[in-house]
Amino acid sequence: MSGTVSINSLHRVAVAGGTHGNEMSGVTLVKCWLRDSTDLVRDTFTAVPILANPKATEKCVRYYERDLNRCFTWDILRSSESEDEPYEVKRAREINRMFGPRGSTNAFDMILDLHNSTSNMGVCLIISETQKHLEMHACHYIQTHLPEFDPRIYLYTEPGSALYDLCSVGKAGIGFELGPQPHGVVRSDILQNMKALVKVTLDFINLLNQGIEFPGFEVDVYQRVGHIEFPLSPDGEVSAVVHPSLQDQDFSLLLPGDPAFLSLDNKIIPYTGERPVYPVFINEAAYYEKNIAFIVVDKLHVSVPTLSSKRGNKA
Repeated sequence: MSGTVSINSLHRVAVAGGTHGNEMSGVTLVKCWLRDSTDLVRDTFTAVPILANPKATEKCVRYYERDLNRCFTWDILRSSESEDEPYEVKRAREINRMFGPRGSTNAFDMILDLHNSTSNMGVCLIISETQKHLEMHACHYIQTHLPEFDPRIYLYTEPGSALYDLCSVGKAGIGFELGPQPHGVVRSDILQNMKALVKVTLDFINLLNQGIEFPGFEVDVYQRVGHIEFPLSPDGEVSAVVHPSLQDQDFSLLLPGDPAFLSLDNKIIPYTGERPVYPVFINEAAYYEKNIAFIVVDKLHVSVPTLSSKRGNKA
């Protein structure tokens, strides 16, 4: 893709943690920044920290009544409020009022949302589509300035699917997914990596605001195309677990016939798809309630045009 995309400067930026209340890197960092936001200050803007789901964070659970990161749909954001609706539905509307409204000119310019996975996701940068050139350039800047992290870009929605995550409230947004880290636990290495990701991303926004032009590039991305469920017994119980050769192999190619599961009586159950895929979120603890063993993605190579800002113009 050739040409240059010019965007308004970014002056309203938010950093969210605790969208899932037991993913402790984001919870810990945001609590720290709420006390002292020095790390979030740049020459052209200061990012705002937010603890997205206080009730879930207080109990150190993924959600209080309903997954907050699935509550930012148009149906929920536009629906009338009622007393008996789940806490996270109310909280989603509150966040939309604070940092949106979604789709409006008043929405925040960028939202960063901090997550942890029990899967071996390494450093994963989550966006919705490659046509969002600002997010793509931010991800590429991270990749070039933190190459030791080997960051991968993951498109979390299947083609044609509607958005539903917290980042969708802003004009732009990136989710940081770091793992493996057990839920309810802080690992110092994961915490420091997440802190570095936020720093570099805010540095990128600051440079863009100062008028730096970022040249176009080509990059690999991973597009979600579906998921694979655990095998079940006739009574609906899980009858097989992720095969040892697949465990921790997130973003590695899985071929038809490769071992996918190991039954409880030690029989190998192969992957039966018609074509190779890349599995991610393998054996993610939070997905057990959905009976999802792993997500499957396609690897795509895309071109992104040059990016510049209309310096000094507020979005």
